[in-house]
Amino acid sequence: MTSASRRLWRTSPLTYVALVLATLLSIYPFYYMVVIATRSLDSINDVPPPVTPGGSFGDNVGRVLDNDAANFLTGLLNSVIVSTVVTLSVVITGSLAGFAFAKLRFRGRNILLLSIVVTMMIPTQLGLIPLWGMIQDLNWYDTLYAVTVPFLVSAFGVFMMRQYATQAVSDELIEAGRVDGASTFRIYWNIVLPALRPAAAVLGLLTFMETWNSFLWPYAVLTPENPTLQVSLAFLSYAYYTDYSQVFAATAIGTVPLVIVFVLFGRQIIGGIMEGAVKS
Repeated sequence: MTSASRRLWRTSPLTYVALVLATLLSIYPFYYMVVIATRSLDSINDVPPPVTPGGSFGDNVGRVLDNDAANFLTGLLNSVIVSTVVTLSVVITGSLAGFAFAKLRFRGRNILLLSIVVTMMIPTQLGLIPLWGMIQDLNWYDTLYAVTVPFLVSAFGVFMMRQYATQAVSDELIEAGRVDGASTFRIYWNIVLPALRPAAAVLGLLTFMETWNSFLWPYAVLTPENPTLQVSLAFLSYAYYTDYSQVFAATAIGTVPLVIVFVLFGRQIIGGIMEGAVKS
C-alpha cells in the first residue's frame, strides 16, 4: 500500500474515543436494567441510586412468577410462539415474492409491486379498528391467531427481498437452472434462497424483534389470562404503585431470547457476507 493509502486506513485516537463513547451509551441501559433487576425495592429508592448489581435477582424473579395478574410464563411462551411463527412466515413469503418480482416475468408485475409499496405508507394505527372488527367476526379474540395471522406477510419483507434478489441472483443462474430442467420452485430452493441468506437473516432478525416488542395490538386483542410478554410486563405495573424490581427482573428475562436470536442471526449475516465476498 502507498503512504497515502496507509494514512487513509489509519485509525486516529478520536475514532477510538467516539467508538468507546458509542459503546458505553449503548450498553449502559442494559447494565442499569441488570442493576435494578438485582436490587430490592428499598435499595432502588436510595439516594444516590445504586450503580452496582445486588443479590436480590432470585427474589425478584420469584415474585414475578408468583404474580397472578401478570401470567409471566404464559406471556413468555406466547411471545416465543408468535414471534417464531411470524418470523418464519415473513422470511419465506418475502423471499418467494421477492424472487418472483425480481426475476420472473408476468403481467401486472409492476402494478402489484407498487401496490405493496403503497401499503407501507399507511400508518399501522389506521388499520387497528377495522382489523379488530375482523378479529371479532372470526371469533379470534383472546387467541394467538389474532396476533399471528395478520402479520404472516410483510410488505417491507417483500420489498427488501426483491431489492436484494435483483442484485444477488444473476439471470444466468436462473437460465442455467431452467436448461437443466429445474422447476421454478427448485430454482428458488437451490439457487435463489442460498443467495438470499444474508438478507433473509437481517429480515428475520428485524421481524423477530418487532414482533417480540409489539405491544399495542396484543394489548387490544388479548386478555391478562392469555398475554404476550409485553402485555404481561404492562400488568406488572399498577395505577398508583409500581414495583420496579419486579418489572426490571421480568424485562431482563424477556431480553434473553432477543440476545440469543441476535447472536444466531448475527453469525448468519457475517457468514453470508464473507461467503459472498470470497465468491466475488
